[in-house]
Amino acid sequence: MEKEEKISILQEIVRINSVNGNEGEVAEYLKQLLNRHGIEGKIVSYSDGRDNLVASFENGYQKKVLGLSGHMDVVSAGDESAWTYPPFAAEIQENRLYGRGTTDMKSGLAAMVIAMIELKESGQTFNGTVKLLATVGEEIGELGSEQLTKEGYVDDLDGLIIGEPTNYNLMYTHMGSINYTVISYGKEAHSSMPQEGYNAINHLNEFITRVNEKMNRIAEEFQNPVLGQPIHNITVISGGNQVNSIPSQARLQGNIRSIPEFSNEKTIALLQKIINELNEGAKYQLELKIDYNKIPVKADPDSHLICCIQEQFEQPLPLVGAAGTTDAAEFTKSSHAFDFVVFGPGVVTLPHQINEYVEIDNYLEMIDKYQAIILSYLA
Repeated sequence: MEKEEKISILQEIVRINSVNGNEGEVAEYLKQLLNRHGIEGKIVSYSDGRDNLVASFENGYQKKVLGLSGHMDVVSAGDESAWTYPPFAAEIQENRLYGRGTTDMKSGLAAMVIAMIELKESGQTFNGTVKLLATVGEEIGELGSEQLTKEGYVDDLDGLIIGEPTNYNLMYTHMGSINYTVISYGKEAHSSMPQEGYNAINHLNEFITRVNEKMNRIAEEFQNPVLGQPIHNITVISGGNQVNSIPSQARLQGNIRSIPEFSNEKTIALLQKIINELNEGAKYQLELKIDYNKIPVKADPDSHLICCIQEQFEQPLPLVGAAGTTDAAEFTKSSHAFDFVVFGPGVVTLPHQINEYVEIDNYLEMIDKYQAIILSYLA
């Protein structure tokens, strides 16, 4: 495949506006591209307009399977007038291709698809199967990877590369993520007679004080040598109807980045314990809801897969962890254990930023590296 066509493919999928949805159009584009080159793809529908894509081809006689995975959704572009180039125009300036999703992570996804195509058409021999898993909804709950895992699409994997941007690092571990909501139920009253009501905002504030204190202690006591300490933030607060009324309801949302040393299960139990203690004997009530529960993950840093990647570079790539979560948090829930690593084109600080871009040379090089890794892993 010519260089210009590889760049054009990335431009085409960046131009598809798949902000928190509409992945079906991306999946269909990639399916047709693969089909034209003799690789059959299967659409796995999540909901209307939201489709995962699974595609594979095999060579040789062995059963070993290497998965390549990327998500098709992107986050909102925000204020589009603040962008130097329109976020869905996929414009090129010098060595940079600009647009929402260029780094996170349509460049990684496109590089994997093109690597499969070029490898198949090259006729090079290897033993095993290359399997693409293109997912929906990674940015808002890892919906596609959860679905594909539950439906058995990762049960045959021996290894998995997730093409998130890592800037020539190998991410083998990352934190978990818990999003939670606390709803405070009080009693409305006139602000001149607060004794006639129960102020839901005040009661929510009691929770904030208590949970910050507890999570700060947890962070001091539990640390991971790679990931560091757990992270907790209250990020959204709302409540009340008007300024001269005691609010009868208020709510907050918080996010916790978890580590293996203090598990998600323990973290959620701690939140519930705080709620129970505050509710005991009180005339008001607080309610906890867990909106998002993704576990921390860790792969073997000396796995065969990581060794096969390291062989492709003159100097060893750094092994790193991250606070952000990926589809690995769902894929690794499979009852079948497999090696995995997060490794893809793009700079790790650029996702979700205005004027997001990918270096074209990095994108093109990764296509070649993916092919070399496949050949080495399935040798």
